[in-house]
This record gives sequence, C-alpha cells and structure tokens, in this order.
Amino acid sequence: MTVTPELLLHAYRSGIFPMAERRDDPEIFWVDPRRRGIIPLDGFHLSRSLAKRLRRADYSVTLNRAFTEVIEGCADRPETWINAEILSLYAELHALGYAHSLEVWQEDRLVGGIYGVSVGSAFCGESMFSRITDGSKIALSWLVAHLWSCGFTLFDTQFLTPHLASLGGREITRADYRAKLSEAIDTDPQPITRPLPGDADDVVHLLRGTRRA
Repeated sequence: MTVTPELLLHAYRSGIFPMAERRDDPEIFWVDPRRRGIIPLDGFHLSRSLAKRLRRADYSVTLNRAFTEVIEGCADRPETWINAEILSLYAELHALGYAHSLEVWQEDRLVGGIYGVSVGSAFCGESMFSRITDGSKIALSWLVAHLWSCGFTLFDTQFLTPHLASLGGREITRADYRAKLSEAIDTDPQPITRPLPGDADDVVHLLRGTRRA
C-alpha cells in the first residue's frame, strides 16, 4: 500500500501512527499501542531546576524554522525508526500545514527540537532530540506552554519513557486515548503557527498555571 499524506492524516485521526524497523528499512508499519503515553497539558511537571534552566539567556526558540533539520536530528542516533519514506511523508505534511517543529538554538547552532502532527486540538508528538544538556526538556517545555496557550487539549507522546514520566507524562488505555482524540478532533484551537510565548518567564508562568492544585 502506498502511504500518502492523506492516508497518514486519516491514520492519526484514527489513533494510529507509522514507524520503520530501522533507518535502512524501506517498509513502514502501523502502530496502535495498547497503552498510550500522553502529557496532560494541565499537569506538566516543572521542577525548580528546570524553571531555572529555562530562564538562562543562552538559547533561543523558534517554530517551524528548520523542520527537516529537526527530523534529521531526531534520526541522528545509532538506532532509529525514521527512514527515508517517513522523512519524506512528514516533510509533505509540514508543507500542507499539519506537521510542525519547535527548534532550540544556541546562536546559529540547532541544539534541540521536537516535531509532530496537529489534528484538531490534538498534537501528536513524534520525536525529539538534544545536543546540549536539557535541550529536549527546553523544547518540550516551550511546546507544552505554547499548546496550552493555543487551546490544545491533548498532547500524545505515543509511548511513555522515564524521561517523559519525570515531566508529568502518564499512560492511558487505548480506549481512553481514542475518546480524548475524538473530542480533540472536533475542537478548533488557536492556530499553532501563532507567535510563541514572549520569553522564558511567560513559559514558566504558563506551565505553573497549568498545574493542578
């Protein structure tokens, strides 16, 4: 079966996503986890040390400035599920306005980033990378704050890793995920392409404001 951007979007709206076995495997397969990882946008765990790191003025953040480079950064590891077809498909989704990246820079050097797909008020995070200490945490923090400010209701991380769990991620059942996804698809947030939070203080304020009492 030929995978097109339209088929890929249909898959996301159905709760499944593609992966490859490895970088040099031309085939992709569909994944529908029994338990799904999410980060509740009203429950991100912002530690004091992470808040302090976010406020250090040694980096900048952009949105959709280097989409292909972010995917390549995510694939730049010994083992990866991102093959050439996946890179090409998501580049097409990006051109269509459905796939997005958030980049972390130190001067002109890309040092971290995350990318994913938006459908309704759901953001399906695909992968992230870091070339400096806490680079991926910075990217994830800014993205969560931005999604919250835009009115998104679901941040899908596909799987739950210890790293994501430390930031407030948790697992839900497939049925619970599909119920949340169905609600999110029918909700229109503000455009994800609107400006990012003004500075790190805004990000910290948004993240602390989203935490439940």
